Amino acid sequence: MIYIVFVEPESPGNIGFLARTMKNFGFTDLVLINPCDLEKEAYYQAMHAKDIIRNHRNYRSFEEFIQSEKIDFAVGTTRMAGGSYNVSRIAITPEQLSESLNINGNIAIIFGREGNGLSNDEVSLCDIIVTIPTDDSYPVMNISHAAAIILYELFKRKKNYPREDLEEASKSEKELLIKEMNKLIKYTGYPEHKMKTSSTVFRRIIGRAFIAGREAHTLIGTLRRINLKLKE
Repeated sequence: MIYIVFVEPESPGNIGFLARTMKNFGFTDLVLINPCDLEKEAYYQAMHAKDIIRNHRNYRSFEEFIQSEKIDFAVGTTRMAGGSYNVSRIAITPEQLSESLNINGNIAIIFGREGNGLSNDEVSLCDIIVTIPTDDSYPVMNISHAAAIILYELFKRKKNYPREDLEEASKSEKELLIKEMNKLIKYTGYPEHKMKTSSTVFRRIIGRAFIAGREAHTLIGTLRRINLKLKE
């Protein structure tokens, strides 16, 4: 299942536009995090997608949503992609996402606030970040426009999923893998901030790799054996 998540929307009109875009590309599960009041404008702008708004789910926070819906893979969106020194915001394009993503399990595509986007804490909860390249003269996109580009790319490949040749690693499998890597990182003797950065980089690499469950188990076993040897 793919959830389309809008964090703290400020305009009911934008909620309607997003629902309309979702309907265009066959997505039906809308989640609103701490939204503004749903006024008539939301339904008016949704046009023939009013059912998506009627059936939406509400959560008080992004963290509550992730835990309640048992999200296996969270895709954050941002216009502020990171460079080499902002590893938490290193991003891929919508096309790269659609080429790699195996729709298996619960997936969330998360759009941030109209004004400020996603916070750094929210970005840190995502497995991967997607950005849409835009011209420097006006880089800010309306949420419905950004959603249209991302959902269109996913829609083009939607009929090819799920891919039978690849069962993507679940969230719990990826967390086990990251846990074993974090144990290994501690042996480096790095300062706390460098260990945190190394862990974040590894998490992002795993996210971009879209590894299979069997691959995850092999890596977990390998890292676990290395850790045991180092402990001895």
